[in-house]
Amino acid sequence: MSSSADELARRAAEAMWSGDHATQGLGMELVNVAQGFAEITMPVRQEMVNGHGICHGGFIFTLADSAFAFACNSRNQMTVAAGARIDFIKSAKEGDVLTARARVVHQGKRTGVYDAQVVNQAQEVIAEFRGNSATIGGQLVDESAS
Repeated sequence: MSSSADELARRAAEAMWSGDHATQGLGMELVNVAQGFAEITMPVRQEMVNGHGICHGGFIFTLADSAFAFACNSRNQMTVAAGARIDFIKSAKEGDVLTARARVVHQGKRTGVYDAQVVNQAQEVIAEFRGNSATIGGQLVDESAS
């Protein structure tokens, strides 16, 4: 049985997803969302591989950033990134399926801190991401609607 907070998180994610052409265009899939958490997968395609034959770090960052975005908007408060950093641990290659899982570390009234870990299909850690969020006002969905 899911909590009402998690149900609201799912509704907010659906509203965000409908207009998120960047995330969808990269072949990402929103796997799971709950309050303060999001999980997104992305297959590493040929056009994502750089001159070293590995996934360009910008795509890995984008995957982690997208999971961060869904996690920090899961309270149904419109929230944006105020800053982020990533540490690359292991390279990814074409054909890998990467998963980013983002979790709230701290959420204040207006700012938050979120961590995301990116793993490959063997659950090997590819990258560690930390994002800082800023709530900008407004909601993604009407909380009174069912």
